[in-house]
Amino acid sequence: MGCCDTPGLMPLKQALDKMQSALENVCQAVSLPLSQALGYALAEDIKSPLNVPPFNNSAMDGYALNRADLINCSPDNPITLKQVGKSFAGAPYQGQLQSGECIRIMTGAVMPDCADTVVMQEQTTAKEGLISFTQCPKPGANVRLAGEDLQLGQKVLGKGHKLTPRDIPLIASLGLANIQVFRKLKVAVISSGDELKSLGETLSPGDIYDSNRYSIIALLSRMNVEVIDFGIVKDDKNKIREAFIAADQQADVVISSGGVSVGEADFIKDILSELGTIGFWKLAIKPGKPFAFGKLSNSVFFGLPGNPVSAMVTLYQLAVPAMATLSGLNPQPVMRLNAIATEKLKKGPGRTDFQRATYSVNENGQLVVQSTGSQGSGVFSSMSQSNCFIVLEQDRGNVEAGEIVTIEPYNALMD
Repeated sequence: MGCCDTPGLMPLKQALDKMQSALENVCQAVSLPLSQALGYALAEDIKSPLNVPPFNNSAMDGYALNRADLINCSPDNPITLKQVGKSFAGAPYQGQLQSGECIRIMTGAVMPDCADTVVMQEQTTAKEGLISFTQCPKPGANVRLAGEDLQLGQKVLGKGHKLTPRDIPLIASLGLANIQVFRKLKVAVISSGDELKSLGETLSPGDIYDSNRYSIIALLSRMNVEVIDFGIVKDDKNKIREAFIAADQQADVVISSGGVSVGEADFIKDILSELGTIGFWKLAIKPGKPFAFGKLSNSVFFGLPGNPVSAMVTLYQLAVPAMATLSGLNPQPVMRLNAIATEKLKKGPGRTDFQRATYSVNENGQLVVQSTGSQGSGVFSSMSQSNCFIVLEQDRGNVEAGEIVTIEPYNALMD
C-alpha cells in the first residue's frame, strides 16, 4: 500500500481494469436498415463492394479533353478545340474523343474515353461550337478517378465502431441498404430511498425529489440503449429484492442509486450478495466512494451513491465505459488536457478527485480552468454550471493558483 492509499478503498484505475476484464459484449447482432442504424455498434467490418467513385468523373463544370491537345497552349498561343458533345451526371457522352475535340461536361459526369483532363468553363471562350483555351492544365486536372475515395474490397469501418452522422452517408455511397449491428443494451434503472418523492408530489419534512433517476436516464438516452424505468423503491428489503429480481430478468444492466453506503436501511449490498456476486464496493474517488459493481444471474449491476453529484460522476466515469463494452463498442480513449488553475483548489491526498469546473482560453491563448464553486456531493449546480472535470490525482494535495492540472472536457453524453 502506498503512502496515500486509503485502506479498504480500491484505486480508480484498478476498478476500471477489474470491470473491463470481467465484462464482454452481451448484445446479439441484428440487421437494420441503414436509416435506423445511427448510434449502433457495427457487428461486422464493412468492406466496400465497389469503387467509390465507380468511374472517372469531372470535379467541376467545364470541358473534358485530352491534355496532349493543349501541350503548347498559352495566352500568346491559344488553341481551339471542337465541341462534339456533352456529358451530364447520369447521362454520359457515348462517343470517343478524337484529337482536336472536347466535350462540355458537368460536375460528377462520366469522363469520356480518351479524355484525361477537365478545364473549368471560366478559363475558356466558346463561339459557335469552338472552344478556345489559353492555358495548358496539369495532367488529370479536375478529374476524380475511380476508387479515389474507396477501393473495391477496402475496409471502410470496423466491427465495434459506433455509427455517427458522418458514417451514414459513407455507407450509403456503397449502396448498402441493411447492415449488421449489435442490438441495444437493455438497462434497468432503480431509485431507492424512503425520502424520495416523484416529481409533482408534495414533500413532507425530510423528503426530497428523486433527481438521480432523471440524470441517469437523460445520460443513458445519449447512449442509444433501451431504458427500463423501475421508478422509486422504498427502503424495504423484500421490495428491493423483488425489484432486483424483476430487473435482472428484463435487462442486461441494472443501475440503482442510493442504498449502497453503510446505513441501517441500506440493503442493496446484502441483496446483491444473496442474488449474485460483488466485484467491489468502495473506491478511492471523490465524489462517489460508495460505488458498487457486481453481477446478478442475468445482468451486470452498478450501484451508484445516493448523492446527486456522486451518482453522476460514478455513472459517467465507471458505468458508461463498462456499458460500452457490454454493447460491443470499441473502447474510446478519454480526452484529457493540461490547463492552468486560476485559483487555489482544496484537495487531500488519498482519493482521485473529480472537481467540477469550467475551462476556457485566456487572452494569451492558454487553456485555463476555474472551479464552479462548492464541490459538495449534493451540490448539483456545480455540475450544471461546469463543462469539465478537474482530475486531481490520488496522491495530490492542494493546488495553488498557476499550477498545471489535468482537465477532462465533457463529451457528447454530458454536453
